[in-house]
Amino acid sequence: MNENLPVIYISALLAILVLAAIYILREVIRTRKQETTFSRLQSKLKNEKGTAEEYYELGSLYLDKKLFVQSLNLLKKALKVDKELPSENQALIHNAMGYAYFAQEQYDIAIREYKEALKLYPEYVIALNNLGNVYEKKQMIVKAVETYREATKYNPENDTAKQRLKSLEKRLVPSKSK
Repeated sequence: MNENLPVIYISALLAILVLAAIYILREVIRTRKQETTFSRLQSKLKNEKGTAEEYYELGSLYLDKKLFVQSLNLLKKALKVDKELPSENQALIHNAMGYAYFAQEQYDIAIREYKEALKLYPEYVIALNNLGNVYEKKQMIVKAVETYREATKYNPENDTAKQRLKSLEKRLVPSKSK
């Protein structure tokens, strides 16, 4: 058994290295694809007017890079370019704008954007989760609980809402004195 031990260790190390290489390669390919799209959209929209989808896609890429001001400008353009966008698409854009404002700690504006998304698409669970999250940040626990409950009505399997709801409900229950 002792003579096989170095072979086992080397095999295990090799397996770990192969898995790490596969993971790194996938990340490089994903990042390269994202950067290619970013570059293509950036140069296209600099030279000509784009579609709402292109502005939204580039705005989302800016969000990923945490460049929130640039993202907001593009998302606003997406709404202006096509006044006839389906309400679900408009809701996606308002949700993304809410996220950008939330990330900049502009919570009241984020709430307004999330509510606009929900006005356009009431069963938009991600926007409900995001709205609940901003209510939590503002210490508006009762509203956060109501919002997470609504999210679970539309999607009972919503793990985010279920976990946050469980945690927040514990904070709402008054502790019993002895």
